Amino acid sequence: MRGLTVMPSGRPGRGRLYVNLPDGQAVAWYDRQTNRISVLGDQHREAVLKALRPYLSGTWTVGPPPVPTAADLRRLTLPPDEDLAPNRPGETLLGELAHGSAGTRARHRLRQELTAQQRMGDLLDALESDGWRVVHCVPLPGLGLIDHLLIGPGGILCIRSIPGRRQRAAVGDLLLTVGRTEPHPDPRWIRRAAAAASRALTAPVSPALALVDASRIDVAPTVRDIRILDPETAATALAATPTTLKPPDVEALHTQARDLRTWRGR
Repeated sequence: MRGLTVMPSGRPGRGRLYVNLPDGQAVAWYDRQTNRISVLGDQHREAVLKALRPYLSGTWTVGPPPVPTAADLRRLTLPPDEDLAPNRPGETLLGELAHGSAGTRARHRLRQELTAQQRMGDLLDALESDGWRVVHCVPLPGLGLIDHLLIGPGGILCIRSIPGRRQRAAVGDLLLTVGRTEPHPDPRWIRRAAAAASRALTAPVSPALALVDASRIDVAPTVRDIRILDPETAATALAATPTTLKPPDVEALHTQARDLRTWRGR
């Protein structure tokens, strides 16, 4: 069968691979963790195997899919253009640097922000084996973009990555300062973003700031509602978070979060 396309369910190299018809309808998927190919119809079997052959490894099996959950059904009908899961960390910044007309100083700032988002994003992507899921560059109309939305056993985090530039970072209730630069209202923004995400997902979302490459992080004692993440210790800290979401809930919320339609008009 001509026209079959293979699309990842998340970051390339992780999660499932979906085999879609030209109209975007899924006809099969390959689960990397179980090494199993689920085919929705025998008439597509040979074409699906041919399309997936470059991606298969080890000993794999083929069979009908298990009974789909509600999250599976929503994911299977999600149009590719509405799927945020393939977004790379700093996706929009990559576009601005490649095609934008910003001056030298602005481009230097964009590169710093991109490096911070990529480093934190790669760390969050690596948590998938521990049951976490992440969506990068989530659009919030009227607010901008959530750098990373992390969903896992410890709940949902709305994360903004900030370049520390090997300087001291001071986090207050309303403002964040890195070195001697002008303070920025990141604490206020991340609270608003988390509140908007909570409304969109109808689930509690906690705000978090990730200080990347800061030489020191000082947090005001009154800052109790924002989680402060350091890439050096973030994985250990997140692993120690009390479990609040079961795996089916994580998958359902991730499916909802990756759907661009969830965020429209909010």
